[in-house]
Amino acid sequence: MLTDAGVPFSVQVADVDEDSLKTPGANPAELAVDLARMKALAVSRHHDDSWVLGADQTLAFDGGLVSKARTLDEARDRLKSMRGQTHQLHSGAALARRGQVVWSGVDSVTLRMRNFSDPFLDAYLASEGESLLACVGSYRIEGMGSQLFEAVDGDHFTVLGLPLWPVLEELRRAGVLLT
Repeated sequence: MLTDAGVPFSVQVADVDEDSLKTPGANPAELAVDLARMKALAVSRHHDDSWVLGADQTLAFDGGLVSKARTLDEARDRLKSMRGQTHQLHSGAALARRGQVVWSGVDSVTLRMRNFSDPFLDAYLASEGESLLACVGSYRIEGMGSQLFEAVDGDHFTVLGLPLWPVLEELRRAGVLLT
């Protein structure tokens, strides 16, 4: 996303304990931005002169927070439970510099899965494989996963995991990108 938007960057994985924030009853939208802040700060503390973007995404379904599936069987069960239902994705982002968060925000989208067949689900899982275990909803909408859905209400970039428009606006405001 950032590459396509013309934003130069490098990736550094943040060493953070995400589970420390995932408490029972946590608000999924607030959790997404809190995790993004935690990640941005963890990296920023080691790179004083760099602008650091942290991001995270949470999924709310049936009144609760959904974690990543650990196995393909778990992914299958999750997708079956979400079939024909709506859920929300919350994508949080935070910009940090010199060990301080200078901006953070969250954007949310509502997605409705279609009532797909078991044979389609089996074909989807076989096609995507264990890569789905890295995805909070056990799907990648940018691939064959687009066929799981009948409606998406919200920004496409947010579905992909980053509230891109607000991030770009803040980078322009800060003078990192040209206005």
